[in-house]
Amino acid sequence: MSNTPAPFGKPPRPDKPRRHLMDPNGPRPTSNPYLEDEGMTRVQQWVMSSLVVTTIAHLSAGLIIAAMFLPNPKTSSEVGLVLIGGVFGALGVLSALAIHKKPLASWWVLPGFLVPTAIGLALVLR
Repeated sequence: MSNTPAPFGKPPRPDKPRRHLMDPNGPRPTSNPYLEDEGMTRVQQWVMSSLVVTTIAHLSAGLIIAAMFLPNPKTSSEVGLVLIGGVFGALGVLSALAIHKKPLASWWVLPGFLVPTAIGLALVLR
């Protein structure tokens, strides 16, 4: 109840709620600015995709290097390892597209396969 006197015949009006006090009937909504911030989400996507692509690129390069240093080299096994390295390059591009929620059917997958394959074949078949 209010301490403010009311005119005759009217009920007393309630006090204005004080903003600095907690109201148990109407708690303030809690928010986490880090989860709601679009910029933070974008940074997380770029960090994650760069880590994934770098890791898979190292795997692809490792397969190509393994093809170069086979103990008993046969052309078919060297080319096979280079092609597997190219497939991993394409998987790296696909994973980056998936992290950024882009369509997986993109022309970027083709260079992801062709670049490691071409470099690997140039190194193995020289």
